[in-house]
Amino acid sequence: MSAGATEICAGAPGSAESIERELRAEIAQLAHERDAAAAASAAKSRYLANVSHEIRAPLNAIYGYAQLLERGSGVDPTEAARVIRRSAEHLTDLVDGLLDISLVEHGVMRVASDVVRLSSFLDQIERMFRPAATAKGLAFSVEVRGRLPECVRTDQKRLRQALINLVSNAIKFTPIGFVTLAVGFSGQVATFEVRDSGPGIAAEAQHRIFAPFDRGEQDAGTEGIGLGLPITRAIVQILGGDLDLDSTPGQGSCFRVRLMLPEVAPPREASVQARQKSAPIVGYEGARRKILVMDDDVRQLAFVRQALEDIGFDVATAPDGATALALADARHFDLALLDIAMAGPDGWQTAAALRQRHAESLRIVMLSANAHDRHGPPSGESPHDVFLVKPVEIATLFDTLGTQLNLAWLRADRPDATDAAVLPQPEASRIALPEAAKVRLGALRELLKIGYVRGIEAEIRALEAAAPQAQPLVATLYDCLDRFDLAGLARTIEDY
Repeated sequence: MSAGATEICAGAPGSAESIERELRAEIAQLAHERDAAAAASAAKSRYLANVSHEIRAPLNAIYGYAQLLERGSGVDPTEAARVIRRSAEHLTDLVDGLLDISLVEHGVMRVASDVVRLSSFLDQIERMFRPAATAKGLAFSVEVRGRLPECVRTDQKRLRQALINLVSNAIKFTPIGFVTLAVGFSGQVATFEVRDSGPGIAAEAQHRIFAPFDRGEQDAGTEGIGLGLPITRAIVQILGGDLDLDSTPGQGSCFRVRLMLPEVAPPREASVQARQKSAPIVGYEGARRKILVMDDDVRQLAFVRQALEDIGFDVATAPDGATALALADARHFDLALLDIAMAGPDGWQTAAALRQRHAESLRIVMLSANAHDRHGPPSGESPHDVFLVKPVEIATLFDTLGTQLNLAWLRADRPDATDAAVLPQPEASRIALPEAAKVRLGALRELLKIGYVRGIEAEIRALEAAAPQAQPLVATLYDCLDRFDLAGLARTIEDY
């Protein structure tokens, strides 16, 4: 054997040089992972600090008004109830944002299949954001490149949510210049570009802004909890598309969405009358229906019981699964309304037992804060008919019960429907409004056209801040909104 054969070639596997390279690579990888973990920890710390503020503000309003009512002070109970409801809706929005991220991570977000009139859809987006852009002095436009199909099939709510997130971010972070939504369509693929003349995003931050809870450096002091872009990218990917970003610091940004939007034939027009809000439910036709409500929270039981008894249901309540099963064995019920998280038999186990004993003669509705369970229990079986997520609107609860029990609702005749809230205001009450308030009224008109209730409420709040002297008008608008009388709300502002 030659002497050279006994030598280990430099760089060969197992040599000192090779081992040293591997150690350096491993150390570099560990350092990278350490830095990534530290960045994620810092982002979550910023998120927690911000979301704490976002949550405490509405909680303070709820807590404060609840104490005033409890003390029997001179506060108007109706106004207190409105503040509490609006604050609760704000908290719900925060939770919904977190829920969207969680649903995406678990792969359980469902996609609807809607026929969407593309030109009307884009017009709604334009009208929704033009007032906000005008108020900041920005030029806002929607550019259509080439031919667009009349109708496409997609999840309209999700697509709208994605574009709203992108356009609102562009307006929020662009101090001067323009924001443009450009749309093109080719080969059944739509391209949406949201371009702005804002400060741009540094290359090292472009990946990070899509991470949940990270709001970046430039938006310190702005509202939000850092979920808009992560949710938007997740929505686009679920719809089968891609979201890309091109940005240069000092030269603005372009967020580009590409996704398949199959062209379809236009549907028959739905009746406008059928979409209008009906008068409040006061009862139903036929024999009195019996409902079993199970929840281990006495406050939830009291709320649901009162709401159902107000419109004529015979309601029995149970604090746990064992009691619910015993009651269902002792008497007939038409429908069971069940919570999930319970001591002893949980909601799913109780539902399965009720289904086995009573088959389809008992309709089963799950009403739970366990939103992750909305698609059924871990076993994969579905002993229920419908799943409602807490907090639930009473109107949604009534609609569900009506469908499950095939009820014909009795509604208030509303002889007082033409009250002062929807009649033209007296000339003396039509005060001069500042320009900022007129911008808010313009935004209200556009939001009313698409029925975006939460956006409408936000604009009323903005109007209240912009024109404190318009308190009577604001009170009237809130009253219309509380009754979901959007037509009356539109008539109230039409002369301003």
